[in-house]
Amino acid sequence: MQVTPPGSHIRAHVSDPVNDGHALDSLSNVLSGASDTEAGAAAMADELIHDPDAGIERLLEIMRRLRDPETGCPWDIEQDFDSIAPYTIEEAYEVADAIARKDWRDLEGELGDLLLQTVYHTAMGAEGGHFTFQSVVRKISDKMVARHPHVFGDESRDKSADQQTADWEKIKARERADNAQQGTLDGVAIGLPALLRALKLQKRAARVGFDWPSTNEVLDKITEEAAELVEARDSLTQVEIEEEFGDLLFVMANLGRHLGLDPEAALRAANAKFTRRFEAVEAKLAALGKTPADSDLAEMDALWDQVKAEARKD
Repeated sequence: MQVTPPGSHIRAHVSDPVNDGHALDSLSNVLSGASDTEAGAAAMADELIHDPDAGIERLLEIMRRLRDPETGCPWDIEQDFDSIAPYTIEEAYEVADAIARKDWRDLEGELGDLLLQTVYHTAMGAEGGHFTFQSVVRKISDKMVARHPHVFGDESRDKSADQQTADWEKIKARERADNAQQGTLDGVAIGLPALLRALKLQKRAARVGFDWPSTNEVLDKITEEAAELVEARDSLTQVEIEEEFGDLLFVMANLGRHLGLDPEAALRAANAKFTRRFEAVEAKLAALGKTPADSDLAEMDALWDQVKAEARKD
């Protein structure tokens, strides 16, 4: 039996010097062509990254490069959905903050930061085979068209805002049914800020008639929950006190809804007011050569009243 030595099949193809030369030239041309193609693609990518007018394609390419396993940024490469989610929430709040401050220059930057979060999540989605940026854009576009038949379809635009809201709810109910969400409260995201989620849960329940008839009943419930919290403080465990405190907060959110107020916005405004007033107290203390640590409650309380009085005059 003849045994072919290892590699002899290769040598057989290159034993002829003339053919060998042609083969090497051909291989060289193939490799050169591949190299030129890769170099050209890299050059185009670099040009895209540095093109200020390239729009969303530029940002998508930047993210692709950041996430490249071989040449990307080590920090960006190791991120996943869970690690990025807190940044997404933070950026959304910073957008809201810029709007509240009416700082339009800052809002431009914050909206960019929030857009980056979407690009980041879609990049990871594409890597995992779940979705892409284009599929996300397609899905939200289809949803907006479907939810506005009075604009993009043949329904009449001659409707009141209340009628449009009712139609909107019917469309969303069909969407929830298509997504196998049968319960009234299905689809209210668990990850929402607690106050915002409370408001959404209450709105959903109210749509099916589970609501107090008027604001008076809500106020009565607040009195009841406050009394239960006082009682719990003196006789129950910390866990039970927390539960009663949560009940009171939940009803307070409901009161805001009945009054036509956004509880989240109201609390943000209260936070901002407290910040302004406390900073004014600190300024008055500084004029006296003091800091809050050098003062006491009585003095700071008196200065607080001064600040409130001055604010009312303004």
